[in-house]
Amino acid sequence: MDVNFNDKVPPHSLEAEQAVLGSLLLNWEAFSEVVTVLKADNFYSLQNQLIYDALIKLYTQNITGDSLSLINELTKQNNLEKAGGPAYIASLTSSVPSSANVDYYAQIVLDRYERRELIKISSELKASSFELNIKGEDLIENAEKKIFALAEKNENTEIHAAKQMMIKEIDIIEKRFRSKNLFTGIPTGFAKLDTYTSGFQNSELIIIGARPSIGKTALALSMMQYIAVEKHISCGFFSLEMPYEAIGMRILAQEARVSMSKIRSGMLKREDISKIQNAAGRWFEAPLYVVDTPNMRLIDLRAMARRMVTKHDVKIIFIDYIGLITTDDPSKATYDQVAEISKSLKALARELQIPVVALSQVARDAEGEEPKLNQIRGSGAVEQDADVVMFLHRDRLKEETAAQEAKIILAKQRNGATGDIKIMFIPSYSKFENAQNDDEG
Repeated sequence: MDVNFNDKVPPHSLEAEQAVLGSLLLNWEAFSEVVTVLKADNFYSLQNQLIYDALIKLYTQNITGDSLSLINELTKQNNLEKAGGPAYIASLTSSVPSSANVDYYAQIVLDRYERRELIKISSELKASSFELNIKGEDLIENAEKKIFALAEKNENTEIHAAKQMMIKEIDIIEKRFRSKNLFTGIPTGFAKLDTYTSGFQNSELIIIGARPSIGKTALALSMMQYIAVEKHISCGFFSLEMPYEAIGMRILAQEARVSMSKIRSGMLKREDISKIQNAAGRWFEAPLYVVDTPNMRLIDLRAMARRMVTKHDVKIIFIDYIGLITTDDPSKATYDQVAEISKSLKALARELQIPVVALSQVARDAEGEEPKLNQIRGSGAVEQDADVVMFLHRDRLKEETAAQEAKIILAKQRNGATGDIKIMFIPSYSKFENAQNDDEG
């Protein structure tokens, strides 16, 4: 039987809304708990929205919220009559069964709001589905973004007691003790770097910076080769600069140890073909998942990252590179856009509980010199938000054919030491490797 939703009143509970507001007026100390759960637009009634918004204003001004201060605040905003007037405000405290249950009332209000938003999203999706000029995959992507945005909007902030932390930490330490694993995170294959970091850690934002053409992408691919092929750990790669075909060619050159120039020109020997086929066989089963959308929007990147984790159990994500991510408001200053992207990537790492590795360019004045933290291009927020910042540095040579020394400069590590790691760069197939006698930490 079809249900006519047009005849239905959107889910709401005026009683719970009034109980929340009345409880706060009776017990103002509870506001610090409720304000992390509810926003003004979570209320269905406009009157209740205006009252709750006025209570937030009082809270930010360190004024105790009671009937008199609330009426005064609403009067200043010219919203007193819209909010029901003094009589309605007075009735709120008399309708509260118990102010001790304010958390319970708040959860009811939040539940009804989430249901209204889901109905709204469903209605918009239904209407859009009749627009045949919109691709079905775009409809799905848009619906997914809206649902994830709703989930993010109403994530509650929790306070964790010391005893909770200690129970969790002891459990982690005991597991490490039993496993005798040298690395607690995802190893990169660069021995000394892994010794410094114990591998890339879950929930961390890692920045790899360098000047253009120094080898940021090659370093990321070298790490991914170890992670996905050697360790068979699921890895996601957002290539915002190169198409996946170019990534695949570089991967094969690295793995087969065959010159990129030979592969491009087709001037290959029979043994080269054999090496490439063997390399392709090793990569064929590797859990690597690539997205190659140029100038990808931040909101799309976050949605695709969640999809990678959900569908493919991805354990680490690489982004090449941070400067090519776009925000929903391109009119913002570059500094503000990069700051927004940086904070969002850090939040994504924490939400997905995996390492997020973002490549970044450094300022022009770092050309020919070892980069410094203040030379990350775009915004100081990147340096601030990142848990780990490392720079790739090597001298540019006129004749880049022979293997040459390079250096990873571990410039920032929130939970560990910093230092320099010597590595080797093989230009012919754009691969970084451990320096000789450096493969043991």
